[in-house]
This record gives sequence, C-alpha cells and structure tokens, in this order.
Amino acid sequence: MSTDYQQARKEFYRLRCEKAAESLAENGFEAQVATDTQDAVRIVLGFISSEDVVGLPGTVTARELGLPGALREQGNEVVEHWVEGTSEEIRQLRLRQLNSDVLVTGTNAVTLDGKLVNIDGTGNRVAAMIFGPPRVVVVAGANKICHDTDEALARTKRIAGPINALRLQTASPCAKTGYCVDCDSPTSICRITTILDKQPGQTELLVVLVPEQLGY
Repeated sequence: MSTDYQQARKEFYRLRCEKAAESLAENGFEAQVATDTQDAVRIVLGFISSEDVVGLPGTVTARELGLPGALREQGNEVVEHWVEGTSEEIRQLRLRQLNSDVLVTGTNAVTLDGKLVNIDGTGNRVAAMIFGPPRVVVVAGANKICHDTDEALARTKRIAGPINALRLQTASPCAKTGYCVDCDSPTSICRITTILDKQPGQTELLVVLVPEQLGY
C-alpha cells in the first residue's frame, strides 16, 4: 500500500529538519526538531522564564504559532512593534527589542549545512539575532530549509521578499508583480543580507525546526 500523501510530505519535512538540526549543532547552535506546532510552542516557552522581557520583531512564524499570546499568558513582557504608533515610537520599540532578555524570531532560510540566511529592510531583526539579547530563539518551518546559501538567498528574494512587500504594502516592484526583479527601488525591503555561519560569540541561539509549513 502506498504511503498517504500527507504522511509522505510530513516525513520529507521531518528528514530535512533532522539533517538541518544536525548541521546547526555542528556549527555551535542549539537545535531541536519539534514534532508539530504545539510541540514547537512548548519548546520555545521552556527556553524562556516568566520574568524575561521578550523581544518580538516582525516574524510571521511566531504569530502563526500564537507565541505573542502564549508568552503573555506565561507572564512575560512582550515588546513588539506591530502596533500603531509614530515612526519614532516604533523605532524605540525596536531598540527595546535589542535590549530584551530573549529575542524570538523567524528566519528567511535555514540551510542543510547549518546556516541561517536573512535579508532585512530595517535591520533591527538581524541585528538582534547577532548581538544584543543574550538568548535568541529562531523558529522555522521546514519550508524554509534550503540546500545551500545560494538557494537560501534565492528563496529569500523570490518568495519571502515579495510576500513581505505585499504584507507591508510597499511601493516596490515585487509587491505589484509577485516576483523579484532585483530592483533598485527606494522602497525596497531587501537592504541588509546576513548569513550566520556559526552561533554568534556572545549569544545563546536556539533553533526550533518544525516539520510543517510556517511563515514566508
């Protein structure tokens, strides 16, 4: 009897998550593979004490998992900038995220050889992943796993970039075409590229991989 098509996809995702987690560990990251989204939330909450101030930058994955509410229910102060406010008020919230006890974020891509690849517009998210909060949790669905950095960068530009441009309602070309045209637009959100080859020297970074599709 052939394997159920949904089960085959889940097994494919699980295998890729396990390989990526193994490579991440070899590169000094702490990495765990969750069984499902509920298990991913359990792992994240277990990494964070109720007294911690948690920075939450622009991550769709965390919101799909319901982490903002789960963290507040645990007793955490959650600093997020997806709120109404002036540009200066939002900037101050982003600065507070840099000084939080723990950062919870997603990533644009994870490679099978254990690297985290991101392209940012403002830079607050990638800056905080590298230095600032002493502890960082990165949650990623298996759809973010790529073979290598070339594929990861292409994925970020061709998939994450256009969808985020649509979400943010920017005037960049990809928000109109649905695909990257490698633009030089003043409204481009592809401004800062980071590749974490190893765990940053002064940051404890946990990567939670979920064998499901999450985020962009």
